[in-house]
Amino acid sequence: MTARDFTGYGDEPPDPTWPDGARLALSFVLNYEEGGENTPLEGDPASEAFLHEVVGAPPTIGRRNLNTESMFEYGSRAGFWRVHRIFVKHRLPLTVYAVGQALERNPAAARAMVAAGWEVASHGWRWIDYLGMSEDEERAHIKHAIGAIERATGQRPVGWYTGRISDNTRRLVVEEGGFLYDSDSYADELPYWVDVGGQDHLVIPYTLDANDFKFLLVNGFVTGDQFYEYLVDSFDQLYEEGGRMLSVGLHCRIVGRPGRARALDAFLAHVREHEDVWVTTRAEIARHWHEHHPRSA
Repeated sequence: MTARDFTGYGDEPPDPTWPDGARLALSFVLNYEEGGENTPLEGDPASEAFLHEVVGAPPTIGRRNLNTESMFEYGSRAGFWRVHRIFVKHRLPLTVYAVGQALERNPAAARAMVAAGWEVASHGWRWIDYLGMSEDEERAHIKHAIGAIERATGQRPVGWYTGRISDNTRRLVVEEGGFLYDSDSYADELPYWVDVGGQDHLVIPYTLDANDFKFLLVNGFVTGDQFYEYLVDSFDQLYEEGGRMLSVGLHCRIVGRPGRARALDAFLAHVREHEDVWVTTRAEIARHWHEHHPRSA
């Protein structure tokens, strides 16, 4: 059984000493999943039932759901490019959580990510639940994901986020090696170190609250204004406190819709009104933490 840490940094979190005295590190994450989701076309037992516009609809068992597939295709065909235009306009970086199979199916998107200077981290080989997968198969998926991203972008990923993890995921990622961090945690507002099989490993926690996926959950965001207000409140609170990190989760097929994209655009404008904010990639946060807050310290 894995030990749980309910204490963390407690009431005395470390001063992260963000570059140039920034009060806040801000990490935008774009989940690129379209083309890696469940579908019997790939031999899966059912269609995808999670994070599409028909909230709560059951999966189609044993046969494709063409409506669901087309909602995912919107993300790669149109939504990605809208998000890309918004971030390029504001000249702000982000980290892509790229599903390997999805990314290799849209080389143009991969080239655009690289040209924009974005970090492309791994989001697994498929956008599926790894909980019941065998250790050997998950290990093979990790290798497939790394290879696909490296071929698509010319660079090996240094960050990892599965999302729907198994009990083995973190250990297998560390055993594979070559990663500065993983983000399969929601436990803190600052990076933290863990011991994995006797190796020091950095965790940069992610978020499921400041995340556009709540548009596609019951009792989540309904309008762009609600999403914008939540992001601004999160940003302003952490900016006021200082010494924190804010993650914002985005999806091509969700915030890439026109009725939601304006909220993202407005939030980026709000961010740019503040000079002492470090908007950066998760890889750069990891490098900063490795240098300034090593485990041995």
